[in-house]
Amino acid sequence: MKTEITINRGLDLSLKGSLPADAQIRSVAAAQIAVVPDDYPGFTPKLEVKEGSEVVAGEPLMHAKECDAVKLVSPVSGRVKEVKRGERRKILYVSVEAADVAKAPVAEVPGKDAESIRTALQQSGLWALMRQRPYDIVPVPDRSPRDIFITAVDSAPLAMPLTAEVPDGASRIDAGLKALMQLTEGHIYISFRPGADRGIVPEWAYTSNRVVVTEVNGKHPAGNAGVQIAALAPVNKGDLVWTLDIVTLWRIGSLMIDGHVDWSTRVAVTGSEVAEPFIAETVVGASVEPLLAGALTEGDRHLRIISGNVLTGVKISPDGYLHYPYRQITVIPEGDDVDEFMGWASMSTKKMSESRSFLSKIFGRKEFAPDARVLGGKRAMIMSGLYDKVFPMDILPEYLLKAIISKDIDKMEQLGIYEVAPEDFALCEYVDPSKIEIQKLVRDGLDYMRKEVE
Repeated sequence: MKTEITINRGLDLSLKGSLPADAQIRSVAAAQIAVVPDDYPGFTPKLEVKEGSEVVAGEPLMHAKECDAVKLVSPVSGRVKEVKRGERRKILYVSVEAADVAKAPVAEVPGKDAESIRTALQQSGLWALMRQRPYDIVPVPDRSPRDIFITAVDSAPLAMPLTAEVPDGASRIDAGLKALMQLTEGHIYISFRPGADRGIVPEWAYTSNRVVVTEVNGKHPAGNAGVQIAALAPVNKGDLVWTLDIVTLWRIGSLMIDGHVDWSTRVAVTGSEVAEPFIAETVVGASVEPLLAGALTEGDRHLRIISGNVLTGVKISPDGYLHYPYRQITVIPEGDDVDEFMGWASMSTKKMSESRSFLSKIFGRKEFAPDARVLGGKRAMIMSGLYDKVFPMDILPEYLLKAIISKDIDKMEQLGIYEVAPEDFALCEYVDPSKIEIQKLVRDGLDYMRKEVE
């Protein structure tokens, strides 16, 4: 069946450095990749390889302490270069020098029954690319979801359309949907921008009473799975649902058809400090240095390189790696080398803000090139109602955050913590005059709830 939803609250940031309509696609070989366990909440890693080990594409690098069957695998063949550890010997990442990016089977083509599909997803590394609500973690292996939500919308700043990453996708989307239908007795919701589903969704899905194809209208965060869940079938206490993006669905279809996973990916290289934004064809977890070689504007400014978008991405070094979900790099000025008259209080029209106390909001500049400065100091939470203007879910964000701070489990449950993920609060963090790290606060609250309730 087909339906439509409109997200009435939200905010689209107008940033310089977006992809042009005819963006160039460049193939960039991945000389080195890294798998970062912190990209997978709820996954406690245990190593299966050592430095110097030879691996083939699809071979496990580590498994979950909670369940040996759930693996993180190498997307390339090569040699394990480094197992980087941090405090208390925490595994920060495992890097692999690529010798061959050719796809290698992790097993024979999976069977069509639920148990075979579960095993194949866990062994292939695809299980870890999905998320479970509540808690926004890698799905618990021994539980079945009420429903599964698939988003084909990326509404984040400077993002490219997710459907651009599913070449000849119809047959693989078909196989992926049929596989997921074996893992739930409920509905599978798959969301697109209007018209973007053409040629991707198989015809049978439009008449199926198990698949719901949804057209999504509205500003960011309309593409967030949590926002779509809240509009279509909210999560209540005791419910469990899975979320994934259409690229992961495409990879599931590839596994079901070919018996191996295609770990290639397309990455939008964007931001005000990229001379000509483009799309790079590489492999997941690739090092960013070759992706940015010759792509940045000239000058000696300090730069902030972000794996992801400016709202939810991860700051990385020039020799860092792509982080999950592997589809965007954003480069903006760092701002620590700027000497600006009046600082954050400047009345310049180049200042980006949603507050009407700034001239840029009044005169409506088309594109901004903000830097990474906080521009203000941390202070107590101000109950201003600003969060409500950009938070489209039927939740009181300020009160939920106060409940998280006070670790009041009953109030957190009543105020909807089971429905949310940190990314849903990214715009609240952007407009927040108190400069609170809201996404980190929500992540800590979800982890605390899981520890205390499960």
